[in-house]
Amino acid sequence: MTDVDETITRVHHAEWARVVATLTRRFGDLDLAEEMAAEAFATAVERWPVDGVPPNPGGWLTTTANRKAIDLLRREAKRGEKHREALVLSDPDTPEPLGDIDDDRLRLVFTCCHPALAMETRIALTLRMVGGLTVPEIARAFFVQETAMGQRITRAKAKIKTARIPYRVPLREDLPARITGVLRVLFLIFNEGYLASDPEQEAVRGDLTAEAIRLTRLVRDLLPADGEVAGLLALMLLIEARRAARVSAGGELVTLGEQDRGAWDRELIAEGHALVRERLVSGQAPGRYQILAAINAVHTDVRDARDTDWSQILALYDLLIRLDSTPIVRLNRAIAVAELDGPEVALAELDGLPLEDYHAFHAARADLLRRLGRSEESRSAYDRAIELAGNTAETAYLTRRRDQLAGP
Repeated sequence: MTDVDETITRVHHAEWARVVATLTRRFGDLDLAEEMAAEAFATAVERWPVDGVPPNPGGWLTTTANRKAIDLLRREAKRGEKHREALVLSDPDTPEPLGDIDDDRLRLVFTCCHPALAMETRIALTLRMVGGLTVPEIARAFFVQETAMGQRITRAKAKIKTARIPYRVPLREDLPARITGVLRVLFLIFNEGYLASDPEQEAVRGDLTAEAIRLTRLVRDLLPADGEVAGLLALMLLIEARRAARVSAGGELVTLGEQDRGAWDRELIAEGHALVRERLVSGQAPGRYQILAAINAVHTDVRDARDTDWSQILALYDLLIRLDSTPIVRLNRAIAVAELDGPEVALAELDGLPLEDYHAFHAARADLLRRLGRSEESRSAYDRAIELAGNTAETAYLTRRRDQLAGP
């Protein structure tokens, strides 16, 4: 791969969502925006090796895509109204109102999390347009089939087009109505970086976790009194602090209990703990992200995994279940139960959870069955977990654990 090819690949990752979102706001047509963005990048592949990489690659791509869209609309004589709009919008450098959000990408997140769309739909659409996640990655985040997620995004685009939902930058007073979706988007971007679901990607994608943290810091600047914003930032920091210890030199996942805690980032942990304490003394009832941050604060508060206060963690999960009794929360709670009441009690809580297509469910069962000496059942559970897992480091870890089981 040449230097120019590497540059194009890097720019594609950084600018694709921005170009698509800019054209969507300008022309009100997601399909057109994606098509013209793809053509602009194809043009870059042809021209940049000859002409050189422009000083502002993102601006070049946006301008090129905008001109291609205008040319296409002009050619479509039946779309007279669109043609007139294109002429009005023919200057790609016309400044748009920026509102109260200074950061381009965060502005797009808030803009795309439009309240006219159902919550799950706006989140999926924003992850695709702005987060840069692929449809398979988004489908795995929602635990649905790829085809179903693709249809959901397609229907969202159709609704935007038929209902003529405007993509306008929200005003400050509009932000609270969109914050739930925005935080979910940022959390899912971070989660994909924390444990990448695509086997073609690095096991841990620091670019995604760093960007999610950066954007969440900006959201906190905008909404400093929002407890869930502080909670999400604390959660991200406490998880990110462990990144250097999460994958071994051999490319295998290292579980929390086995990590070298001396490799953790103590500054991030201190910042995360301070945010958790701030929320504790606020006197306000904690939300989902604040409770998850508190759980991670307990984990990162001790230098030795054997000193973990599992009773406190279980109490926090009990509190979380009152707000979010999803099967995944119950799965994580059962892991805490295993540390206090033993694997048999925890296994009874796991059995029956509707998580047959979730690799972590089978990995947890495999570990509990191993601890109970039920090797054959454990091996089957490991096999299923390996089959479903997409992360290469996690697959390596699960394979080793399975192969360590006693013979058949």
